[in-house]
Amino acid sequence: MENNFKHSQFAHCESGVISTLISSYGLKISEPMAFGITSSLAFVFIPIVKINGLPLIAYRELPKNIVKKISKVLGIKMNKKNYSNKEEANTELTSLVQSGKLVGLQSSVYYLPYFPKDMRFHFNAHNLIVYGKEKDEYLISDPVFETEVKCNENDLNKARFAKGAFAPKGFIYYPENIPKDIDFTNIVKKAIRKNAKSMLTPFPFAGIKGMNKLAKKISNLKRDNNDRFLKNYLTHIVRMQEEIGTGGGGFRFLYAAFLTESKEYNIDEEILDEASSLLIKSGNTLREFALYCVESSKNLDKFDPEKISKKLVESASLEKEAFTLLKKI
Repeated sequence: MENNFKHSQFAHCESGVISTLISSYGLKISEPMAFGITSSLAFVFIPIVKINGLPLIAYRELPKNIVKKISKVLGIKMNKKNYSNKEEANTELTSLVQSGKLVGLQSSVYYLPYFPKDMRFHFNAHNLIVYGKEKDEYLISDPVFETEVKCNENDLNKARFAKGAFAPKGFIYYPENIPKDIDFTNIVKKAIRKNAKSMLTPFPFAGIKGMNKLAKKISNLKRDNNDRFLKNYLTHIVRMQEEIGTGGGGFRFLYAAFLTESKEYNIDEEILDEASSLLIKSGNTLREFALYCVESSKNLDKFDPEKISKKLVESASLEKEAFTLLKKI
């Protein structure tokens, strides 16, 4: 590994960790580029899959998508490993960082004591980097924070072996070999077309159709003497959008930044500029959509399902226009 590790704060944990890891191992790559070339922008609304009894709503690909795909896309040999034994996991992590390696790993947010209590919740797909160890404390570069942090090995082990959805199972990863010659022009073009195809899929619960499906569901919501369910549903939408990772709007801004950076690779600048502008508008629209949900959840007397659903339809329309353009690349 080249000795050029530098902690940075990022928009999203997984793309941020991959950016730092690969850059530190010799290939400079930005967070938007890591997010974009793995075609990670998405939308999914699946009512039959439940999170805390409410439907799955996702604004990006599943956790580990970037970690798994970055090696395939760039031809990087990535060492990835899960563990069944906590002691073995701790011993190997200690050995790796003491030998000078930078190691990415998956953990639960809930059991990391350096997170403020009001930021801890049961989300098992948080990514961070361990870059050293002092006595029984690991030195951590967590992309959520402005500066490096420390974590006791017992607490980190607890976070690495949390149970539930997306259980980390001690997962670690780091590059072993990075190719010297990488054809970024071809990689970027393929990634953009692939993401456009996934957002324009005919599958009714994904992409643009999924956004409209959720909008229709919201428009049909009624109070029906069940204020608790309605309040939970609205806050669930906001939590899935704005608290899991970057959040729906934030992912759109990240992808827009990727499109802007892609102009370096002799790709149609007019299409990239227009699509980037549309996605920024969609990101802002999603933030307004979330605000409407919050306002209604706090005061159900002002609940206006049509107002909320129209805002999501507006975002879907912007993204349909953007990805129809990008599909032409």
